[in-house]
Amino acid sequence: MKRALTFVFVLGFSSCLYAQAVDTTVCEILDHPQSFNGKIVRIKGTVAASLDQFVVKGADCGINVNKNIWLSYPEGTKAKAGPAVLVQLQPARNFAGDVPAVQRTPVTLDKNNKDFKQFDSLLATPYKKGGMCLGCNKFLVSATLVGRLDAVEKAVVERDKAGKIIGFGGFGNMNAYATRLVLQSVSDVTSKEIDYSKALAITKDDTAANTLSAKVAETGASGPGLGGGDQLAAARKLATSFAPGVAAGVSLKRAIDAFGKEGDRNTGVIIVHGAANEAAARFEGKGMADSPDGLLFTCTFYTSHMEGDAEGRAIVFAGENIANLRNPTPDTAGDGIYDLENQALVITILDAVVSRQKTLTLPGGHLVLNSTWPQADMNKNVGEAIDGFLSTEELLHR
Repeated sequence: MKRALTFVFVLGFSSCLYAQAVDTTVCEILDHPQSFNGKIVRIKGTVAASLDQFVVKGADCGINVNKNIWLSYPEGTKAKAGPAVLVQLQPARNFAGDVPAVQRTPVTLDKNNKDFKQFDSLLATPYKKGGMCLGCNKFLVSATLVGRLDAVEKAVVERDKAGKIIGFGGFGNMNAYATRLVLQSVSDVTSKEIDYSKALAITKDDTAANTLSAKVAETGASGPGLGGGDQLAAARKLATSFAPGVAAGVSLKRAIDAFGKEGDRNTGVIIVHGAANEAAARFEGKGMADSPDGLLFTCTFYTSHMEGDAEGRAIVFAGENIANLRNPTPDTAGDGIYDLENQALVITILDAVVSRQKTLTLPGGHLVLNSTWPQADMNKNVGEAIDGFLSTEELLHR
C-alpha cells in the first residue's frame, strides 16, 4: 500500500509541474533570466543542433552578446541530437576556491513520446553533401517546449589579476550560456530544411577525403593516428612536422598541446565520445579528479556526426578554445565567447589549409574556406565568412 501511495504522489507532483508551467518567451527569459530560475516554463522557439550548439534561438531579442538558451535533456535520456563538439569547464577536485552546492528539482521526460522522438530525430539528422560540412545538420526545428529553466547571474569565467581562473558560471559550450532549459515535454513540432545550395554549388565536387592522414603519411610519420581512427594522434604528428618557428606549426601545436603531450596521464582534459545533450549532475560542482591547475575540461566529440577528417578539425577547434581559456595571452585574457569562437575557427581553417582541404562549410551553409579564392582575398573572405557564421548562425556578437 505504501508503494502505491508513493506512486500516486509522484504522478501528482509531475502533473503539478506541468500545471504550473509559466508561459513566456525566449526574449523575456534572456532579458530577465533570474526571474525564471528554477521555474517550469513553456516557450515557443527554434532549436538548432550544430557545431558546438544545442540551443533554443531568440534571433530578435536585441541582446548584444548571446541570444540563445542552452537546451539539455534530463540525465539518462540517451537521445540522439546534440552538438558535434562541446567543451565544458569545471573545477577539479583540487580547485582552491569555494564551489557552492547546487540543488535542482528533477525533470522527467517521456523519451518514448512520438513528438519527442520526431523532435530528436530531426535534430540528429546530419547534412552530408558537398565536401566537409563541420557539425552541419539538415533541419532547424520549431516547437513548443516545456522544461525547467536554470539561470546564473553571469555566464563568465572569473579570473584574478594574474589571469588565474577563480570562478565559474554558465551552461553549455565553454560555460558561456546564462540560461539552460532542461526539457520536460515537446509538442507542435515542425521542421525547416536548412538551405545549403549556395555552398553546395561550390563544394559539390569536393569529396572531403582523409586529407589529414594523407598529409601526415607524406611526412613519414606513423602511429595509431594513421588508419587506427585516432585523429588526435594524427593531429599531433602533423603539428610537429613543421620546422621550428613556422607560424602555422606553432599555432597548430598550441591547440593540440591543450590536450597534453603524448603520454601525459594527468592533463585535466577528459575526452568523451557521444552526444553531449544531457544536464548531467556530475558537471554541477567540483569534479572527481585532480588536475595540475585545479581545472577540468571535458571535451565531447559526437563522432557519428563527423565524417573523414571532420573529427580532426573538431579536435583543433576544441583545443584552441581550451588553450585560450586555460592559458590566455595578455591580449586575449578578457575575450568573450565571440572572440574565442572566432579565434578557434581561424585555427581550424588553418588546419584545413595545411591538410590540403579544398573547402570547409559550417552550419547554415557558411563557406569559410574555398581553395580557389585568390590568395590576395583569402584573409578577407575567411574573416567575413566567420563573422557571418557567428553573427547570423550562432547569434553571437562582440
